Amino acid sequence: MIRCVKLWTGADGRSHFQEGFVELERGVRGDALSAGLRIDAASFHETDTDPKLGWHPDAARQLVMSLSGTLRFETGDGSFMLRPGDVLFTEDTIGAGHNWTMTDEAPWRRLYTVLEPDAEVPFRSERGTGKPSTMQGETR
Repeated sequence: MIRCVKLWTGADGRSHFQEGFVELERGVRGDALSAGLRIDAASFHETDTDPKLGWHPDAARQLVMSLSGTLRFETGDGSFMLRPGDVLFTEDTIGAGHNWTMTDEAPWRRLYTVLEPDAEVPFRSERGTGKPSTMQGETR
């Protein structure tokens, strides 16, 4: 199971989060894998020092695979930690956005994958509800 945290903009204009996982199925060789993801672009980023961005929405609907570094994210719901190996699924492209700070000395290395507009992401909440997400700006 791969931990995933989803961010989205609610009807209140604030970012919210839900913890869950990327749904995987048994592969032909016994490994677990997700369905193929339709992406528009991918790029690697490295941040050595906390840039103190403040509250901001994301530029695009995307998946962010965290490779190193630990961060604390804040939203209208509260806060959560993002660690190496976690995936961040961002759909909060409008509104007040979120804030993040680095919590250790390790650089934050990550892979951004910008999703195609109709891309389906196999996110499942820890509560076991929900269907794969296809809509941006989802209201809950």
